[in-house]
Amino acid sequence: MRKITASLFISLDGVVEAPDQWHFPYFNEEMGQAVAGVLGAADTLLFGRTTYEAFAEAWPAREATGGPEADFARKLGDVRKIVASRSEPTFTWRNSERLKGDLIDAVTALKGKPGGEITVGGSVSVVRQLLAHGLLDELHLLVHPIAVRAGMRLFDEGDQPIPLRLAASTTFRTGVLHLVYAPAKAVGDPTEDGVRS
Repeated sequence: MRKITASLFISLDGVVEAPDQWHFPYFNEEMGQAVAGVLGAADTLLFGRTTYEAFAEAWPAREATGGPEADFARKLGDVRKIVASRSEPTFTWRNSERLKGDLIDAVTALKGKPGGEITVGGSVSVVRQLLAHGLLDELHLLVHPIAVRAGMRLFDEGDQPIPLRLAASTTFRTGVLHLVYAPAKAVGDPTEDGVRS
């Protein structure tokens, strides 16, 4: 079974919307390494349409300019990119394709096929659905020490709790917490290996 991870910028009050408006003052080398570590470990990236379009606008240009991010941008361009979208996106970034069929069925099938790690880049609606169906193996939250106080939050209203266990935590010099969560069998289950930091 392939491992599926997701990584999100999130505020102290749970907001994940429009991180470009509050995230950048906290970006440093530590965070860059953490983000690159998650995205760089994948041979397949899974996106919702909106996040894909934002990535497709930014990363090919960074590759083309040949600046300090060019090598990482080239790596992102080379991996397979699958976009979950109700409409047919316009693909301008190489190795991109539309997810065929129902998201949960398609990701379940993809998880069972041979291959490396699958990473969800941003794409809150996709992350929510994968969490709700038990398909996400790791959730990386980069918790910023700011209360945004407006905007979409990661966890919306629902009738079923989603138990998670803390698998790792790191504190960056900026005060950002890198928290890694994994599925838990039931609320209150002890961790198997404890928390590494």
